[in-house]
Amino acid sequence: MSATHVPTQPRPGARFLRTATLVVGATFLLVGVLGFVPGIVTDHDQLAMAGHHSEAYLLGLFQVSVLHNVVHLLFGAVGLLAASRPRWAVGYLVGGGLVYLALWIYGLAVDQSHDANVVPLNDADNWLHLGLGVGMVALGVAGYRWWRGGIGGDAVL
Repeated sequence: MSATHVPTQPRPGARFLRTATLVVGATFLLVGVLGFVPGIVTDHDQLAMAGHHSEAYLLGLFQVSVLHNVVHLLFGAVGLLAASRPRWAVGYLVGGGLVYLALWIYGLAVDQSHDANVVPLNDADNWLHLGLGVGMVALGVAGYRWWRGGIGGDAVL
């Protein structure tokens, strides 16, 4: 007697985690690319390799440098890879969110005109990093709970 293979459905929440991670990763890739585009970046000719000396601003608001843009590109690529598995997606969202929260704290603590401001960071970047950090952690935790225990389930991260 032969057994028939019944495909199993992914756990609830797995698609949410993968989609959220894909969207976040693709957004970071897009921002990384746009950070090099004249017109999208004001004072593009002032784009520095790194540090607070860069006077280029994405959308006229967020201070950027080549290093900052490359970090966004790498972070986005990791997100696309992480979207392939729910467990990786949780790690990307929660871990990346914690990194952005740490970057927010760093941005508050560092003098914006000091050489330690290598990314570079300004007030708009700090608020954005706070929002990204909270949002990514929330997506990761909510997705994990849904995936592992259902909404309102007993799963604890």
